[in-house]
Amino acid sequence: MSSTEGEPTLKPVVWIGSSKDDISELPTEVKLVFGQALYLAQIGRKHPDAKPLTGIEGVLEVVEDFNKNTYRAVYKVQLGDVVYVLHVFQKKSKSGKATPKPDLDLIKSRLKSAKQDHGRRTKAKGKP
Repeated sequence: MSSTEGEPTLKPVVWIGSSKDDISELPTEVKLVFGQALYLAQIGRKHPDAKPLTGIEGVLEVVEDFNKNTYRAVYKVQLGDVVYVLHVFQKKSKSGKATPKPDLDLIKSRLKSAKQDHGRRTKAKGKP
């Protein structure tokens, strides 16, 4: 995908729930990493640190450690031409690397919202 000037065509980003407010609260260093990951998703590429989120098909997460804290950005890129940011958070649990159940439940709920949004967008464009 590229525009007429040779610049990549950017897929739009849709922030689900409080994800946009949540990312604005993060340390600048973390925002830069997550911003790069989202930019790469917008141009159809994958950040080197992006990995599938265990248990939710088609959803990627980027994990960034900064100042003894762990931050995560979770997003979905396989819904048409839109990148959906589902959840951005600081991992509070100190027990292992697994995503805490309340965060997984929130991600699943927001993924459902993203799919509904995608359905509305598709219908609005007149696609079946």
